[in-house]
Amino acid sequence: MRGARALAICLLSIGLSVQAATLRVRPGDDLQAVVAAAAAGDVIEIERASYRVNLKIDKQLTLRGIDRPTLDGGLTGDVIRVTAPDVLIEGLIVRDSGDDLTAQNAGIYIYPGAHRAIVRHCDLTYNLFGLWIEKADDVLVEGNRITGKRDYMSPQRGNGVQLYNTKGARVIGNDISFVRDALYIDVSHHALFKGNKLHHSRYGTHYMNSYYNLWEDNDTYYNRGGLALMEVREQTVRNNRAWGNSDHGIMLRTIQDSVIEGNVVAGNQRGFFIYDVEYATLRGNLVVDNVVGAHLSAGSTRNVVERNDFIANREQVRYVGARDERWGVKEGNHWSNYLGWDRDGNGIGDVPYEANDMVDRLSWRYPSMKLLLASPSVQALRMVGQQFPVLRVPTVTDPNPRMRPRQSDWSQWLGRYFPGV
Repeated sequence: MRGARALAICLLSIGLSVQAATLRVRPGDDLQAVVAAAAAGDVIEIERASYRVNLKIDKQLTLRGIDRPTLDGGLTGDVIRVTAPDVLIEGLIVRDSGDDLTAQNAGIYIYPGAHRAIVRHCDLTYNLFGLWIEKADDVLVEGNRITGKRDYMSPQRGNGVQLYNTKGARVIGNDISFVRDALYIDVSHHALFKGNKLHHSRYGTHYMNSYYNLWEDNDTYYNRGGLALMEVREQTVRNNRAWGNSDHGIMLRTIQDSVIEGNVVAGNQRGFFIYDVEYATLRGNLVVDNVVGAHLSAGSTRNVVERNDFIANREQVRYVGARDERWGVKEGNHWSNYLGWDRDGNGIGDVPYEANDMVDRLSWRYPSMKLLLASPSVQALRMVGQQFPVLRVPTVTDPNPRMRPRQSDWSQWLGRYFPGV
């Protein structure tokens, strides 16, 4: 072995390249021993079998499964721990990590400094955390199926993919379920999250303190909350689908300078939950068949809200504020409960849309009042509130309500509710 190393160094010194070796692991072989003996840059091909291992990778290697072998952690520690940069792991079943939340046991733990790690086309199952990625930049997590310890209560589970203090991550085309939060992102910037299916968890995404990221073409469904984006700025959130979540579809909390466009938010308790949001653009979203289309509070103002379709929500907007909030100033939004008219036929209603009135606010404060909403006395109270400005309450107003929705296929999203609701 020592002579081979000396020969490699000699070849490099005269400008000749050394080819990486391909090592084969067969059933019954000691996988950790093969990894320890491999040289940096080698490819390790693992034949189909079950290997009981808590594997440590401390050099640049490629681990490639042949016919999907299983690496089993025996319900202890991490199944695979990566401490070196430029490691590629693909085509494996990685299962049965430990369940120590303090130690952050994971199917694959990418340690600080393990930059440019790639994990693709793997099944990570019955691990506490599927992937824990910490202080490692430019990682790629692609095409994996990740499921957690689904017999554990939600607080006892780990997350599907956890990113902490990273840059340049790409999380693409994964299917993540039965974990605490499918994607947990903290202090991670310039990342791409695209084409993922995030379901049957607490949050599809639990996301904080991260900037300059793109969320595109993800499905979040059958969670408690879909996309929860908090304490962030400079986000682009486009063409996602958040449906059938038991609380919110998309939560925007303490966000600035971001664009949220082209998303479908359907069948949730609250479509959008907008809290302390400023200088954001909400454009071209379909908000359909939620209990509350948009719940707006905590001084969310100075936002551009245009060309959205609010259709068949039991409450289009629930707004709590001290002054009117103007949406649709330039192009308007469509409101399926708009009762105005369009005499000049330009597609824009002639009277402004107002989302809430005095009766709505009373019903929020006294929910039992909803039993009387159809009564003549309450209808009279609503009419009085409309006719006498002194009784008018601050609300979301749209001066240019569009008579027709932009999205003609909205009806396919009706009835996409959380199971059992």
